[in-house]
Amino acid sequence: MANFPIVSTGEHVTRQVLSESPELMVVAFRFDAEGAEGALHSHPHVQSTYVESGRYRFFLGDEVREVGPGDSFVIPSGMEHGCLCLEPGKLIDCFTPRRDDFL
Repeated sequence: MANFPIVSTGEHVTRQVLSESPELMVVAFRFDAEGAEGALHSHPHVQSTYVESGRYRFFLGDEVREVGPGDSFVIPSGMEHGCLCLEPGKLIDCFTPRRDDFL
């Protein structure tokens, strides 16, 4: 079992790979302050997001969605997305295939 480092991805936002294989990667994103952002971006990976804690406003293509604990959704490959933290907490994201840029 590997231990992966906690990496800063922006002001008040960190990520940590929890597990990975070539086909799948699980990553925790912690948002430590209201107003912290997950910048708009896209990637070729299919992503699922599970809200472990906190509240977030997600921008998913042309859609805006507010989510909280227990919510989950899938982001298709290539869709531009990002989020704004409304209440500090943690997101658990899964990517298929693995995000090699996170290793």
